[in-house]
Amino acid sequence: MRDLGAGFGHLLKGQRWVARHGKSYGFGLVPGLITLVLYAAALVALALWGEDFVTWATPFADDWSSPWSGLFRGFLTAVLFALALLLAVLTFTAVTLLVGQPFYESLSERVDRDVSPDGTAPESDLPLWRELWISGRDSLRIVVRAAVWGVLLFALGFIPVVGQTVVPVIGFFVTGFFLTEELAAVALQRRGVELRDRLALLRSRKTLVWGFGTPLGLAFLVPFVAVFLMPGAVAGATLLARELLGEETRESDDDSAGADEGAVR
Repeated sequence: MRDLGAGFGHLLKGQRWVARHGKSYGFGLVPGLITLVLYAAALVALALWGEDFVTWATPFADDWSSPWSGLFRGFLTAVLFALALLLAVLTFTAVTLLVGQPFYESLSERVDRDVSPDGTAPESDLPLWRELWISGRDSLRIVVRAAVWGVLLFALGFIPVVGQTVVPVIGFFVTGFFLTEELAAVALQRRGVELRDRLALLRSRKTLVWGFGTPLGLAFLVPFVAVFLMPGAVAGATLLARELLGEETRESDDDSAGADEGAVR
């Protein structure tokens, strides 16, 4: 339970950090706004033509008597849109981080310098194109893993009672884990931590990861919220990455009055 609270604490600290650094926050909003427009267009298109797609994909229901054909296709249309929303939540972070790699890399470095006792931050020696390639490749791998989980949970959702109670809860925890991986990758990739090692590191402190990512995933379900939380989420994930690696961290000099001065995590 302590790790759950600590993970949520990193999320809050990240939001406070960007609130105190307005310029970093403003730059951090740009990639999220671009991605939001793209995702909104895709979801609107699905809402407008999803029923037509389902009708085309289920010709066997053409001869069903009323109202069964309409109910069946209406159910499939709703399920299709719900699955699209889940995949949007799971992939929004990956796409936004890929679009905003230079923005978030700079933001994460600033956080590292701000909380590091010696005022330094790990730096990547790789050229930008190489970082973008690695980020895109790893994000694709994570999206595939998330999609497999999404399909599995979708199938389990048809189980009576369990599918409407337990499965959604598991879904939020799965979403929280993958969201945290994508966000922490900004800081961990800069430290040369490969995807396989990142996943092992996150699994070693799953409750810490869930405390950070699960409430964030819930917040991301609210329209537009993801855009405004992304900069702070990257900042908070940088703090979380430092804890996972056992790096010494001090409170920011201009942290809120309630924080303990010089506290070391």
